[in-house]
Amino acid sequence: MAAPKKGRRPAGAPGRPGRALALILIAMVALTSGMFATGELTPRLGIDLAGGTSITLKAKPEPGKPNSINKTNMDTAVGIIDRRVNGLGVSEAEVQTQGNDNIIVNIPRGTNEKQAREQVGTTAQLYFRPVVTYTAGTPTPDATPSPKPSAGGKDGKDGKSTPTATATTQGRAVTDGLKKDATPTPTGSASKSPEKSGEPSATPPADPATAALEKKFTALDCEKTDRVQVNVGVKPEDPMVACGKNNGGQWEKYILGPAEVNGKDVDDASATLDTQRGGGWKVNMEFTDAGSKKFQKITGKLSQQQPPQNQFAIVLDGEVVSAPSVNETLSANAEISGSFTQESAQDLANILSYGALPLTFSTETVTTVTAALGGEQLQAGLIAGAIGLALVVVYLLAYYRGLAFVAIVSLVVSAILTYTIMTLLGPAIGFALNLPAVCGAIVAIGITADSFIVYFERIRDEIRDGRTLKPAVERAWPRARRTILVSDFVSFLAAAVLFAVTVGKVQGFAFTLGLTTLLDVVVVFLFTKPLMTLLARTKFFGQGHTWSGLDPKRLGVQPPLRRTRRVSAPIDPKEA
Repeated sequence: MAAPKKGRRPAGAPGRPGRALALILIAMVALTSGMFATGELTPRLGIDLAGGTSITLKAKPEPGKPNSINKTNMDTAVGIIDRRVNGLGVSEAEVQTQGNDNIIVNIPRGTNEKQAREQVGTTAQLYFRPVVTYTAGTPTPDATPSPKPSAGGKDGKDGKSTPTATATTQGRAVTDGLKKDATPTPTGSASKSPEKSGEPSATPPADPATAALEKKFTALDCEKTDRVQVNVGVKPEDPMVACGKNNGGQWEKYILGPAEVNGKDVDDASATLDTQRGGGWKVNMEFTDAGSKKFQKITGKLSQQQPPQNQFAIVLDGEVVSAPSVNETLSANAEISGSFTQESAQDLANILSYGALPLTFSTETVTTVTAALGGEQLQAGLIAGAIGLALVVVYLLAYYRGLAFVAIVSLVVSAILTYTIMTLLGPAIGFALNLPAVCGAIVAIGITADSFIVYFERIRDEIRDGRTLKPAVERAWPRARRTILVSDFVSFLAAAVLFAVTVGKVQGFAFTLGLTTLLDVVVVFLFTKPLMTLLARTKFFGQGHTWSGLDPKRLGVQPPLRRTRRVSAPIDPKEA
């Protein structure tokens, strides 16, 4: 017989059960510590369990395009709104069409619910427009004015001020290793200081259209709720007036030129720490090929102008959300830096990334959804799950006796891992637990219990063949392992397919089912099997106690028959 290769553990060897048990214990401690470190002690709940807000948006046809409301544009809008809301970490938000021109957005109650509501209501197209002039308005209540950064490198370096659009999104655009094109000749003339005069320009209007625009600018009151309606019907190629808040919470009104770049030209935007300017936050923008050419052209012109005509305004839903100044010609990439907080930088990045909707929407209704009905259903589901778990435990105790201890402890370990991982997935990927997800966790109890039964029956078969418990535990494991892996693979494959082809709450069921199936493999390999190896060394299980569930007599094992030696009578020599 050939000797086994050096370093390879022979088949049926017990291995090192202590290491596996220590590994899973360390994993549970680490996950539990992570819960306390993040401050998340319970899983996030979906809208059906925690309540939230339901928003109904109604699409409006574009001017001159009565057929703009169609299935393609509505589906595109649903996808953009869904990415915008989930970009804030609000998971389980439902975005779906209703009828031909309505979109229903259900946002569960959570950390970023308020931000999500604000951005969902901001649904018009996104444009980059050059600033012609601006003037300060009246401060909003509880606004605390703060100094504005200069258009140069540091505050107050060259005495130029940078007007801003929102309370926390002011800033200036800078280049980051980009090509510098030839500087164009400045066009137009700078207006008088708007902060002194309060008027857009001292130059007489050149035509009636300009006069009408300045008249509209003078009459615009940013404190009124109709400040956005003043631009209804204005086309992207036309100039417009708009309002926005500065860093001190004051309203400022603008005259803006024709749109040079629209939101579809923005390929991506992200909020990152600005390590070069004191560790604040900044917004990085990346443009498409066509967008970079447009942006390069307009920033080349703006960089040669005097304030405020060296600024471009980011206009969303007819309101200025940011108005950074330009010092150099920019192309494919740019960044907006200034007095950002993490929240404000992420808000602006989401607006830039997902703000270019193919349609304009109005908010029809905003209603609060209570969790009363979902709570009742959850309670009923938990009661059903508790009854099912109790029946499984009773069956295990009645049929497997002492082995039921192994199964119950393994179920507890699986429950701890599932709970901690679901809790940590909330802040990590925005996972929220809904009713179907709870159902998936309840179904997983049966999958996990099935794995234990497969292993226990393999051990019993080995004992019926006449082996003692120690070798039976090790010889039963390879065959049980194959069966468990095949069974769990089928369950995981079904969950993955269900997750891929469904949307909404059904994905919660599929996700939980897939997660618990993977955890079943982890628990059986790292806990159940090593625990059985250790228990096989004890007297209670190893000698087949009546209540161990491994009693050879109860399993029908027949004791070996003792062979009797037949003694022949001595032969009489006389008879021989």
